[in-house]
Amino acid sequence: MFALFKRQANLEQLPKLAQAADDLITLYSAADFRDALLDKIATAQTRICIAALYLENDDAGRQVLQALYAAKTQRPELEVSIYVDWHRAQRGRIGDAKGLTNADWYCQMAAEHPGVEIPVYGVPVNTREALGVLHLKGFVVDNTVLYSGASINDVYLHQHQKYRYDRYHLLTNPKLADVFCQWVSKHLMQAKAVNRLDDPKRPSSGELKNTMKRFRKSLTDVNYQFDAVCEPDALGVTPLVGLGKHSALNKVIGQLFDATEHKLVICTPYFNLPGALVKRILRLLRQGKTVEIIVGDKTANDFYIPPDQPFRIIGALPYLYEMNLRRFLCRLQTFVDKGQLVVRLWKDESNSYHLKGVWVDRQWLLITGNNLNPRAWRLDLENAVLIHDPAQQLAAQNSQELCSIRQHTRVVSHFSDLESLTDYPKKVRRLIRRLKRVRIDRLINRIL
Repeated sequence: MFALFKRQANLEQLPKLAQAADDLITLYSAADFRDALLDKIATAQTRICIAALYLENDDAGRQVLQALYAAKTQRPELEVSIYVDWHRAQRGRIGDAKGLTNADWYCQMAAEHPGVEIPVYGVPVNTREALGVLHLKGFVVDNTVLYSGASINDVYLHQHQKYRYDRYHLLTNPKLADVFCQWVSKHLMQAKAVNRLDDPKRPSSGELKNTMKRFRKSLTDVNYQFDAVCEPDALGVTPLVGLGKHSALNKVIGQLFDATEHKLVICTPYFNLPGALVKRILRLLRQGKTVEIIVGDKTANDFYIPPDQPFRIIGALPYLYEMNLRRFLCRLQTFVDKGQLVVRLWKDESNSYHLKGVWVDRQWLLITGNNLNPRAWRLDLENAVLIHDPAQQLAAQNSQELCSIRQHTRVVSHFSDLESLTDYPKKVRRLIRRLKRVRIDRLINRIL
């Protein structure tokens, strides 16, 4: 009991910014998030700062970038900046033929709007995309932070028939918005490794290799800096950022798991939890506590390839994640039978699932882009907002959000409810057996 009190005290000692309950709004659909983002951009008065993995050259991406140019044209004093991953912006989608990249499109848009400057910065978190990307999330418009794990393209913003389900929160909080913008300006905009993608004369990745290495090292121990301005028993938010296994963000995620007194709920799109979190889940279950895990069905994974389409190697990932989950449940079936471990699979027709987050005892809430997998734990630059709600002022919103998430889920009552390797399509079986023979599947689990 003393150890639990100590872990809870560690969380409560984190610096917090006061947050008015009426100024924290949860949205429950991708379409609502898209409308809120476009509305905020159209009415922006002082600043817009966007950080996402990518801003795609498709209908939704063009709508957002055109809205940014329109806002800047109407109000030239408006400060606008965009931060995306350097490597991702300079390649096409996985499996697509080579063509116009997002960076090429940024250059085209800049050329079409002379005198209206909207810088798009490429952030190289590592020398190669496979070894780390900009997974920082946040859309700051004036004094509001629109936080979601979503990037900007058709499926994330439900532009057409399909959507990729994520979480969406609007936090109106001038100090929180300042902390985010100041960190981005100091550690990203001013870094030598960060260059404009809307400039066709940008340096190549090869020219920046050594600079990228120094840049990555500079980010490993950097957290948001701010003065705590919140009473201990009041609703407050703590912004967190981290890169690497020992980051401040990872430390807080571990503390959240450890501080669970009754129930832990986690969402992850890819069931591939770091070993440190699996150990904590086992400890909670042995202590008699409840753990609920909401994960996407393999067919709701963004890498899933339907059987009627040409198979590519990347299409094996959803099956590897399902195999991870099956092994996990097989090991812990006793706790499933007791009702302590609840695993839900999300599936809504042909839509995909991208949720991530942590709920602890209706008092702590983590909104984040962190996938809670080894890649997020070690390789990518991640951030989050930890919400402390001791008086449960957000209970109704939190309950509604979880109800919305659970709406399209089914509970897995036994590990045999999941398919095994022998049930998979022939090409998938053959590839996975080949990967396992040389143990490459373990490497894939660490970097994807």
